[in-house]
Amino acid sequence: MTARSFTRPLAQVASAALVVALSACGSSHSTGGLAAPHNQLLGEDRSATGGDDQLSGGVNAYLWRGALDTLSFMPIASTDAIGGIIQTDWYTPPATTNERFKIAAYVLDRRLRSDALRVAVFRQVRQDNDWVDTPVAANTTSDIAARILTRARQLRADNGNSDN
Repeated sequence: MTARSFTRPLAQVASAALVVALSACGSSHSTGGLAAPHNQLLGEDRSATGGDDQLSGGVNAYLWRGALDTLSFMPIASTDAIGGIIQTDWYTPPATTNERFKIAAYVLDRRLRSDALRVAVFRQVRQDNDWVDTPVAANTTSDIAARILTRARQLRADNGNSDN
């Protein structure tokens, strides 16, 4: 990977951080997958074959890189490129020090498709010096997934690959 592939305009990173911070503020709606067990989030078979845009483990390389790029404003706790799993550590937006977020992104397939990606967003708020789980805004998870998909498609277009 080149240094260029790790750099993004500051506006894109700030925008992603803003989506997480603003989407969760003032809402008590839950997202699908907030408390879903990992086996439900991982979905079905990840063994489909694909073209040049694949990692050796069976996940789409553009989705994988798009997820890493999109979530790069948060501390990354763990990654598994073969299994297609990215987990962040807790992130506290600078403007809201009494709430924090954690994201898990799962790339499920070799194809660049919206159903090849699952995102789970976890939110906690501080109450009496303790962190308490609380739902995220309804659109937070879908907004982050859309940003990952947009970045993945941009990476594919930049690479000149229009397959899948």
